[in-house]
Amino acid sequence: MRTLLEELWYGNVYPQEQSTEHNSEIKELISLMGKNREILSSALTAEQNLTLEKYDDCLNEMNSIIEKEVFAYGFRLGGRLMLEVLTDHP
Repeated sequence: MRTLLEELWYGNVYPQEQSTEHNSEIKELISLMGKNREILSSALTAEQNLTLEKYDDCLNEMNSIIEKEVFAYGFRLGGRLMLEVLTDHP
């Protein structure tokens, strides 16, 4: 069995997927968003749908950046906590 560091090295660790795959609240919201987007899309013209797709692309890019920043912050926070524990500084 590989260690966590090996799994991270080989790209087998996906925190964003693992943190949501068992969350029924998130699954329900994703389903609702899909239904509502389908209703909205069917009511729009082709040009409006292109604008909606561009909006979706921007939203996805922004969410990706936010997830990356939150992950990095959490990782740094964990490191600082471990440093404090190991050095016994209040």
